[in-house]
Amino acid sequence: MGYEAEPSERAHVLKRLRTSPARRGLSAQPGLRQVMAQFATGVTVLTAGGEDAHGMTANAFSSVSLEPPMVLCCVSKAARMHASIVTAGSFGVNILSADQQELSKYFADWRRPDGIAQFEAVGYTVGAKTGSPLLKGALAWLECELAQVVEGGDHSIFLGRVVETSRGEGEHALVFYGGGYHQIDGRARAA
Repeated sequence: MGYEAEPSERAHVLKRLRTSPARRGLSAQPGLRQVMAQFATGVTVLTAGGEDAHGMTANAFSSVSLEPPMVLCCVSKAARMHASIVTAGSFGVNILSADQQELSKYFADWRRPDGIAQFEAVGYTVGAKTGSPLLKGALAWLECELAQVVEGGDHSIFLGRVVETSRGEGEHALVFYGGGYHQIDGRARAA
């Protein structure tokens, strides 16, 4: 089950939405924002299925434990994604490939459609374990059952027990650093 957008349809929708100037620079701590911009992170799209289906670009994601397999993601309490994860009791993590920059921007734009309609502009499948939309073309996917919610200021830290993983075909990762996107070749190693 899922939807496969035609490439021309997908490109049109993804390029149509621009980041609103009003949504840029929202941090009340500009010094912290500048310092954190020096920390390179991978780019993911978190997803939740069910009646409150939603997706959100996120770079506050990390592995926590191999045994048991656990990850975490941090989501603002004011974000629609927060309620979607709580309602679903699970979430998906789509680790984006270097060529998915427009997809990252799309899921960061508050003007996209609500609910499952936001996924109809992009190719996806429904995760077998959680029902979370899993985006086509990602480097990797995780499906997670919500294990614990930890308060973290204006965010919640969602600890997820990994119940399913899969790997895509790509080799180049999408990275966010210094306020912009960069690409990492998974085959290149530092000396």
